[in-house]
Amino acid sequence: MQKEKSIDHHLRATWQAVAKMYNEQASKHGSTMATAFVLLNIDVENGTSSTALGPLMGMEPTSLSRILKTIEEKGAICRERNPEDGRGVIIKLTDYGMKMRELSKETVIIFNNAVRENISEEKINHFFEVTETINNLINKRDIFKETILK
Repeated sequence: MQKEKSIDHHLRATWQAVAKMYNEQASKHGSTMATAFVLLNIDVENGTSSTALGPLMGMEPTSLSRILKTIEEKGAICRERNPEDGRGVIIKLTDYGMKMRELSKETVIIFNNAVRENISEEKINHFFEVTETINNLINKRDIFKETILK
């Protein structure tokens, strides 16, 4: 199959371009896209359980642990004992973390607004429908059920 006609090629190439763009913006503030993503997924008022954060973001625990350690060293988060479960930890944003979160949020809003200014609402809705269908197909886990790759 020609890569120009391959759905996964377009998904991957587009995501790589988006990730590069976000990382370039984040680097201007001594951060990374992964860090920004974590900050955006922490509940501002109550914090977020460290065990809930990984699944919430679709991230492996090992990768998340490294990012959390880095963010904590930079002073953007703090860890507190979970009052409901003494074994657990709640990740909370510090004042600096809140500032970095707002910066990350603004960056995402600017990108989304730029896309919406250049693509009709109808096409954006189709995009969401397509990505939802792709995710549903993958989650069913039967794409490769009957295939010559056995």
